[in-house]
Amino acid sequence: GKTTIINLLTRFYDIDSGAITIDGHDIRQLAKDDLRQQLGIVLQDTFLFTGSVMENIRYGRLDASDDEVIAAAKLANADQFIHRLPQGYGTTLSERAGNLSQGQRQLLAIARAILADPRVLILDEATSSVDTRTEQHIQEAMLRLMEGRTSFVIAHRLSTIRNADQILVINHGEVIERGTHDGLLAQRGFYARLYASQFRADTQRALAGEHASLPTPEAAAA
Repeated sequence: GKTTIINLLTRFYDIDSGAITIDGHDIRQLAKDDLRQQLGIVLQDTFLFTGSVMENIRYGRLDASDDEVIAAAKLANADQFIHRLPQGYGTTLSERAGNLSQGQRQLLAIARAILADPRVLILDEATSSVDTRTEQHIQEAMLRLMEGRTSFVIAHRLSTIRNADQILVINHGEVIERGTHDGLLAQRGFYARLYASQFRADTQRALAGEHASLPTPEAAAA
């Protein structure tokens, strides 16, 4: 379901019926290159190439200065870990950035998107296999990235979507529920059960001492 949505929004393939519009314009009437220049995409499987950290972030906007790259990294909460690398921003990444953790790769992808400053953001949240501290850095960076722009968030935790104007719940490729966070909770359906399940899991982790304090209730969402 989520891959289909991304492919439709980016016009890797077109819909058979209906229309997808941005600011009232059918995206099929736009040249694909023009459309994609307006989109910023941050996926779970982050594309990073063999080259320096500076070069990988600058890929978001090739004419960006070093200062602009560093400013984007700071907004993405990436600057601190970058400075701990052997050559800082000049550190060469191995193929597919195998010398970085998943969380670090995600922060670089967010920095790249911040530098690109897209009108529309497609964000595939990836925090399920990172440590708690890194997850917090990623969540903060995501919120900064989404500020002031239209964002499509494929979310697995409620913290990035509970204030969304519209939430679509997808199960087995079908949209089964839609609405605001409060509205979906009131329906007591699939989304509400996911919320309750996530809240219980977070509470159990907090009681086990994995968190210093009880976290804000969060829920998985498809």
